[in-house]
Amino acid sequence: MIHSDDTDCCETKQNAAVKRNKAASCCSTDDHGHDDHDGHDHSIGDQTTFQLFLPAIISFLLLIIAVVFDNYMPQTWFTGWVRIIWYIVAYLPVGFPVLKEALESAKDGSFFSEFLLMSIATVGAFAIGEYPEGVAVMLFYAIGETFQTLAVTRAKANIKTLLDQRPDEVTILENNKTKIIKATEAQIGTVIQLKPGEKLGLDGELLSETASFNTAALTGESKPDTKNKGESVLAGMINLNSVTEVKITALYKDSKLSKILEMVQDATAKKAPTELFIRKFAKIYTPIVVYSAIAICLLPYFFVEHYIFRDWLYRALVFLVISCPCALVISIPLGYFGGIGAASKNGILFKGSSFLDIMAAIQVVVMDKTGTLTKGVFKVQKVVAVGIPEADLIQYTAALETKSTHPVGTAIIEYANGTDKENLVTAVEEIAGHGLKGTIDGNEILAGNTKLLKKFNIAYDSEIDNTPFTIVVVAINQKYAGYFLIADEIKEDAKDAIQSLHRINVKTVMLSGDKTAVVNSVAKVLNIDEAYGDLLPEDKVTKVTELKNKNLKIAFVGDGVNDAPVVALAHAGIAMGGLGSDATIETADIVIQNDQPTKIFTAINIGKKTKQIVWQNIGLAFVVKAVVLILGAGGLATMWEAVFADVGVALLAILNAVRIQRMKF
Repeated sequence: MIHSDDTDCCETKQNAAVKRNKAASCCSTDDHGHDDHDGHDHSIGDQTTFQLFLPAIISFLLLIIAVVFDNYMPQTWFTGWVRIIWYIVAYLPVGFPVLKEALESAKDGSFFSEFLLMSIATVGAFAIGEYPEGVAVMLFYAIGETFQTLAVTRAKANIKTLLDQRPDEVTILENNKTKIIKATEAQIGTVIQLKPGEKLGLDGELLSETASFNTAALTGESKPDTKNKGESVLAGMINLNSVTEVKITALYKDSKLSKILEMVQDATAKKAPTELFIRKFAKIYTPIVVYSAIAICLLPYFFVEHYIFRDWLYRALVFLVISCPCALVISIPLGYFGGIGAASKNGILFKGSSFLDIMAAIQVVVMDKTGTLTKGVFKVQKVVAVGIPEADLIQYTAALETKSTHPVGTAIIEYANGTDKENLVTAVEEIAGHGLKGTIDGNEILAGNTKLLKKFNIAYDSEIDNTPFTIVVVAINQKYAGYFLIADEIKEDAKDAIQSLHRINVKTVMLSGDKTAVVNSVAKVLNIDEAYGDLLPEDKVTKVTELKNKNLKIAFVGDGVNDAPVVALAHAGIAMGGLGSDATIETADIVIQNDQPTKIFTAINIGKKTKQIVWQNIGLAFVVKAVVLILGAGGLATMWEAVFADVGVALLAILNAVRIQRMKF
């Protein structure tokens, strides 16, 4: 239950777990220091499940014995004060913490709390001699609270496991000797030694020739990721094979994992509109319920011919128990928290529950090309040799390209996988805007774009000019010898991603700074609805603004620094976290850790499922409570129906909320 001033947090929660996993009157603070703002403290500390249920078990056993003595095995001594004291003893294990919280919340100015509702209802039941019902109501309330505690703990488990991914200590190498230090003390440039099975504590650069890592904690991807010397490795990765050396490139606090944890820990502070509405609703709703219960008890005196105070008080107490809005106030934040947890388990980080609602409503997904739909790495796609063996063409061209630093040249060198002619290259000349010229084994080699061959008046296949992709043409001794077709490779799951989005009627748009011909070619392969090339960053902003002006809900997905302005502009900004720049990740509302485009669909799907579950809970709670409230006011519902309307509905709503964590996306 949210209290009339839910911004006043308690200074300490140290005794919360001891108090029967009670619903605390102040804002609960999780292990990271962030407010849960659900109005309940559901931390279990070091308690076992049995310890959590122990107060309820004691009350239940005492209640059962008393009911047996009352109805099935009457005892001459079980009457009068003995009977009353027995029921009071049965009531105290579950009732005392709630009575205490009602008093404490009243002192803090939060008079109209669910603790007050439960206290009035159960103490009132004792006052009119309905001892079994008074104990039963509080007992079921306690059981409900315990189940809520277990549900919240389960919901947090997916996210909290991330905290275990950063080792507190690392083994560094100093003068060829190993030394264990705190990860927070490690400096940039220091070399870490990582044994098989150990987790990397900081971001770094791989010094060993090759190493395989389990990256599931960061990406949600279970398949091992093999890294080569010079590649980046991130904190949280687990070394799988041999002893590996890594040079630190970022401090502990600046690692990608630290930023991921910070994002996740901050996520629950950003509430969805539905949560905020329910919170405001509860603050108005509770006083109305209390005054309505008083009216039900007293007003009939003026209108009913045979007014019996005890009967109308009982109806008012039933009304109070039914009206407790636990199901709404607990299950809705739990539903959103479950959505965030399910997303993180799938390698997607939502920076707040509000973005789950936004993703559920997305109508258009706008994507960058390079690094989002393509791998951002140039690869040789095709080699055509003319009048020369293909192997010789590759050897000569790769040898010449070793004298260049251009990414296209690097792609050819990687494709050749080494060349024995590298040291034979002489008289290398770079012709600006055209390509390279050099001599190998006495042969003059030209490698570059078609302008290079035109410059030297060398005829070539004119069909090459119609190719949208990058072409490196080669001439040997003034004679056309063939070409290399080089393109940025499309990600394996890009086509599936677009198909999935189309399946849920989401329009796809691609914006890129690359050549229009290349962009259109990729769009055709992937079946993207609209594609625009040759765009500057400000042009992307213009395009997204045009879409927003059509009152469409827009998500933008990008990875580069130049994407940050558009990511900020969209209703939901999504960053590709693996390849993405820090600026884009900081600006984004959602981060996809493993760079898979299919995760865009997964994020939308999780948002839709979360919202669906939240509204199911709202509908269930309102319908059941409305029906039983009317029956209770009319004297047709007893405390037992009231217990179902409160605790039963709350439990059903909670079970429904945690369902999302079991779903496969």
